[in-house]
Amino acid sequence: MRDFTKELPDHTEKYIGDNDLFLEIFEGDNLQQATKQRPPLLFVHGAFTGSWMWSKYIPHFISEGWKCYGMNLRSHYKSRLLDMTRITFDDYLEDIQEVIAECGIPPILIGFSMGGILGQKLAETVEIAGLVLIDSVISREVFEVVPYKQLDQLSPGILLPAPVREEYSSIDETAEDIEFQRKYLTMESSKAFNAFVFSNEAKGISIDSSSISCPCLVVKAVNGEDDDRRGRVTAEHLRAEYKGLVNTTHTGVLVGQKYREAVDTITDWLQRL
Repeated sequence: MRDFTKELPDHTEKYIGDNDLFLEIFEGDNLQQATKQRPPLLFVHGAFTGSWMWSKYIPHFISEGWKCYGMNLRSHYKSRLLDMTRITFDDYLEDIQEVIAECGIPPILIGFSMGGILGQKLAETVEIAGLVLIDSVISREVFEVVPYKQLDQLSPGILLPAPVREEYSSIDETAEDIEFQRKYLTMESSKAFNAFVFSNEAKGISIDSSSISCPCLVVKAVNGEDDDRRGRVTAEHLRAEYKGLVNTTHTGVLVGQKYREAVDTITDWLQRL
């Protein structure tokens, strides 16, 4: 199995804050050639994952002269293990703020899935230089326009086990891509997860877009009309640019064979800021 984390270039690793959040900092050879005022990129992972999910992305951005921070929420990947039964959505927001302070200047936040809804909520009150959502969890406002045909069930447990991936390949992921994820996927906090799901009891996270002033980009994995509509409505809600990636899966947008489409979309958007 090819482990893409082993192919990352040399970088700084450190633990920050009371919860020992594991942080990876990448500075490529082209950094000195980049504009000194350019903000860093802060990559925020999704549920069940960690900074390892960005292993295919990072080399492309550092080669373009971007300083990249790959953070890990509390009790994820190599961050110190904590009592996950007590961790909440708000705890994760505090973790991101702690890393933003470590950046020194407001970064451009790039959030995947849960990291996307965390980024949206954070952008209401915290200064960031830009916001990129990659197949983000949708907000309550988007759900009201394009609801899901079937609602989730709130997890009755206190922990959610790692997702089981029994398939050997998908429309955009090889067996190797899936095996890579199997190696690292881990459990998630039910309290945090239940905060943003849509069920008969829960209506997701509300986002006040009028409080978000930074430039935004929405990248959506599209496998049907409703996927595209949710992406477009999210973009309209945030006054963002939009790119739908057809025949791309939720995890494939980061680690699949077509991940470069997302990377190129983000790179082009960054160049036009």
